[in-house]
Amino acid sequence: MKPVSMLDLHLEYQYMKEEIDAAIKRCLEHQKWILGPEVKELEETVAKYLGVDHCIGVSSGTEALVLSLRALAIKTKGQEYFDRSDKIITTPFTFTATGDAILRAGATPVFADIDPLTFNLDPMKVEEYLAGGASGVVGMVPVHLYGQSCDMDRLTEIAQKRGIFMVEDVAQAFGGKWREKKLGSLGAAGAFSFFPSKNLGGFGDGGMISTSDGELAGLARMLLKHGGKDKYNVEHVGYNARLDTIQAAVLLAKLKYIDEFNEKRRETASLYDHELGGQAGIIVPAKQEMAQHVYHQYTVRVAAGRRDLLQTRLKEKGIATMVYYPVVLHKMGVFNGRMVVANSLSEAEKAQQEVLSLPIEPLMEKGLVKEIAAGIKDSLSGSLSGSSPGSAA
Repeated sequence: MKPVSMLDLHLEYQYMKEEIDAAIKRCLEHQKWILGPEVKELEETVAKYLGVDHCIGVSSGTEALVLSLRALAIKTKGQEYFDRSDKIITTPFTFTATGDAILRAGATPVFADIDPLTFNLDPMKVEEYLAGGASGVVGMVPVHLYGQSCDMDRLTEIAQKRGIFMVEDVAQAFGGKWREKKLGSLGAAGAFSFFPSKNLGGFGDGGMISTSDGELAGLARMLLKHGGKDKYNVEHVGYNARLDTIQAAVLLAKLKYIDEFNEKRRETASLYDHELGGQAGIIVPAKQEMAQHVYHQYTVRVAAGRRDLLQTRLKEKGIATMVYYPVVLHKMGVFNGRMVVANSLSEAEKAQQEVLSLPIEPLMEKGLVKEIAAGIKDSLSGSLSGSSPGSAA
């Protein structure tokens, strides 16, 4: 079996090479590298796709989160940043940027535990924390992890009842849905990443903010250009966080394929489910009736203490895997003394020991998926089999 990487971007490029090359060539011809016409076109096209009034291209998914939160601080508090007494609830089981963005916006992250089936923020744990008399909570940042939507019905209900905002972290879920609405259209704002490995990825860093709030959109547009409508007379503490024209051009070319590619990811996930479902020692990703998963990652659970051994054995077979994420946020030094732990985070801590993401990409051949699954079954046999994921063993 030849080596299998997590993602082969060469395949995607060859699939849409003609469109991408033509898009880059147009940039070379017009030479408008800063906020060129492709940026505006991408913003308008994505806004229509998501069903929101505004999209604002920015330099990364991280900056999309920071600028969204900064804009909300200016709008809701009339000041540049939140105060440390302002609390924003999120998950500890995510990439560092989610919690870090809350700190950079001046607030304090509150980490609540996850749903063990979806790996996403557990509405019951959020409600439990708020019902316990928590004060100072101004917002929530749910993360649609691995391409799987959070329970947006329950989280939206909580936010509305408590009068707090919600910013969706959609970095891994472009094109995903909750019911019939696209993710990124359900909160006050959505924050997307166009990192090259994402379902919609550029040729470098890039991100986008989605919102139907005109005031938030206007503030975000000022913040990404140093804080003002006039760069020589600014109103706010801003950033140089513009989306590059050439990235917008590449993304426009690739956007035409997003629904096709997400469907191919679902087909690959279904084949993995068929091959691995019911296999002792492993649990395949959960499905939600109301959600349309886009499988940025196909992430299984392996019994605690056996995940690392399985990963080693697969590596020996030439099969790449990844652990997203090996360290929960509340265990990171950056959050020491700067966070609130809402409740026991046992499910997040268990997940960090059990999750394993397998290779998945839209152009994967079915035969390769079956070979990977066979390699997993072989590796799970013998001493590696035993306790089920989530057990006390």
